Amino acid sequence: MLILLQFKTIAVSLCSLRTEKWLTCVSLASVKVLYFWGDIAKDFFWKSKHTGQFLDYNFDVTRGEIFIKCMEGASTNICYNLLDRNVHDKKLGDKVAFYWLGNEPGDDLTVTYRELLLRVCQFANVLKSQGVKKGDRVSIYMPMVIELVVAMLACVRIGAVHSIVFAGFSAESLCERILDSQCSLLITADGFYRGDKLINLKLLADEAMRKCRDKGFPVEKCIMLKHLSKEAEKTHLGSQSPPAKRSCPDLQVGHFTSVPWNTKVDLCWHTLVCGASDECEPEWCESEDPLFILYTSGSTGKPKGVLHTVSGYMVYTATTFKMVFDHQPDDIYWCTADIGWITGHSYITYGPLANGATSVLFEGLPTYPDVSRMWEIVDKYCVTKFYTAPTAIRLLMKYGSEPVQKYKRKSLKILGTVGEPINPEAWQWYYTVVGEKRCPIVDTFWQTETGGHVLTPLPAATPMKPGSATFPFFGVVPAILNESGEELEGPSEGYLVFKQPWPGVMRTVYGNHQRFETTYFKKFPGYYVTGDGCRRDKDGYYWITGRIDDMLNVSGHLLSTAEVESALLEHEGVTEAAVVARPHPVKGESLYCFVTLTEGVPYNHTLETELKQQVREKIGAIATPDYIQNAPGLPKTRSGKIMRRVLRKIACDERDLGDLSTLADPSVIDHLFQNRCCTTI
Repeated sequence: MLILLQFKTIAVSLCSLRTEKWLTCVSLASVKVLYFWGDIAKDFFWKSKHTGQFLDYNFDVTRGEIFIKCMEGASTNICYNLLDRNVHDKKLGDKVAFYWLGNEPGDDLTVTYRELLLRVCQFANVLKSQGVKKGDRVSIYMPMVIELVVAMLACVRIGAVHSIVFAGFSAESLCERILDSQCSLLITADGFYRGDKLINLKLLADEAMRKCRDKGFPVEKCIMLKHLSKEAEKTHLGSQSPPAKRSCPDLQVGHFTSVPWNTKVDLCWHTLVCGASDECEPEWCESEDPLFILYTSGSTGKPKGVLHTVSGYMVYTATTFKMVFDHQPDDIYWCTADIGWITGHSYITYGPLANGATSVLFEGLPTYPDVSRMWEIVDKYCVTKFYTAPTAIRLLMKYGSEPVQKYKRKSLKILGTVGEPINPEAWQWYYTVVGEKRCPIVDTFWQTETGGHVLTPLPAATPMKPGSATFPFFGVVPAILNESGEELEGPSEGYLVFKQPWPGVMRTVYGNHQRFETTYFKKFPGYYVTGDGCRRDKDGYYWITGRIDDMLNVSGHLLSTAEVESALLEHEGVTEAAVVARPHPVKGESLYCFVTLTEGVPYNHTLETELKQQVREKIGAIATPDYIQNAPGLPKTRSGKIMRRVLRKIACDERDLGDLSTLADPSVIDHLFQNRCCTTI
């Protein structure tokens, strides 16, 4: 509590200082920063204490290999700190860890910390019985169910490394991630509903495993959870695991429409758990042992396996959760993200559980069965802290205030946003309609790579500005650089970088440290490069202006233009493709695709449908193009480089194209403008 008060005092003082002055203070007080984190670390259990520096690093590629090390010599187990410590030391065994809600109203489950610990131990023993050991990689491809949390914590309890793949991704995407991380075991479910849409997850998992076999890497085992097809079961743990309110008998194993069951590979979750002990000693891990791999899109088209390690990530996510959301013991916290993304890792599982928090875990959609679903849940569980994406806010804005005001929402105390910059109009609606002008908004900026919040206001401590991520978290030192790599002072705009690490930052790209160095450190030696543009105003507030590299942020999900282009080019009728971002009122950005066709191939509705389906199959539904334009020619420089900035202007129907002196064929521009897609929404 003393540390929290000290931090809030620091935060309040930050608001009255210009950022450049504060950064100077930080550089002069680096010892205090390390003392701060060292003091925080004392609140966790360590099997052995760290012996070296608390934080050691090199951010300069010209001085040798890039590295970040935190608390070397220390050993612990993150599952022990999240569950055993809360159950046994803090006596929170009977406290609710999760209120789970399914897709259908009335489909719910309550799980206490004691029950969660026993389930995790059971499944950890299941994994051990299948030969999984410390350091092995396990792929998890599941919907938002309690068993997803159980699976990831069971992995870390025995020192295995989980690689969670968002259940909305395609079989091809799953296969690619399994191959890259060399996972020996896959955990999935029979299926799930997203609103009215049935997702046959096991069918996709089987297709991914077939692709893996074809590429010479057979997945040894696949454990399947019966989510939609199970019967009611009573476990000896005392909590009812109910059948789905909307079951799907067609997914029963052996049914004529179901996925074939391969007895050599497939195993039933429920059968395995029934015979497993609920006692499992944790595997003690070194501070810098791998914790998990989470893939994020790369500008080259090949996803990057972001690797986080045990101690630094644990301490950082626990601390940022506690301070940014001003966590109190009686809070009911709800983060609406999917655990398949970093937000779900850090602020549904690891951060909240480390603080003994009670969370809502939601499987469904904000608009199903109606657009009041979220506010109904807020009232049902008296949610106090609510964390969601600007995409969801903009979506619900379309329906006005009436669906929100049907419910009281009096329990709400703090609102948060995550995933992308929030536009001021959406911020004002969120603040005025949802929070009734009484709930501070924490607009957080961070990335899969950062592990946790790096730019954020603190509730009731930082004066709010709609759309600004405000100030850096304690010990995080940002800077804004120009194209030449020079630091800009005062009000300025340029590349957002960080000058030193914090405990939760990524350690490498799994299996490719060279790519890690090239992507994040080569452009500006001595700095971690975020890939985002940023503006700092006269008051020292930071405003994220969007991606600088060839990436798109669609509904808070980062997509690579190269990855989408590659998927389009696999169609035999396409010889060239270019993908750019176009602003979208709900999703933030949409995909606008230009395709050049093979001679003789006509552009028609059938081809457009095939191209969209191609992208869905290769990447996932989230990457489905919004617009596809037939482009017999693309604007290129004389050296043959596609001028993407011109294509962005065309996609937005903006005629001020800037300098075209390097354009090889100016006639292409008129043709592209004349044949633009209708983009009226």
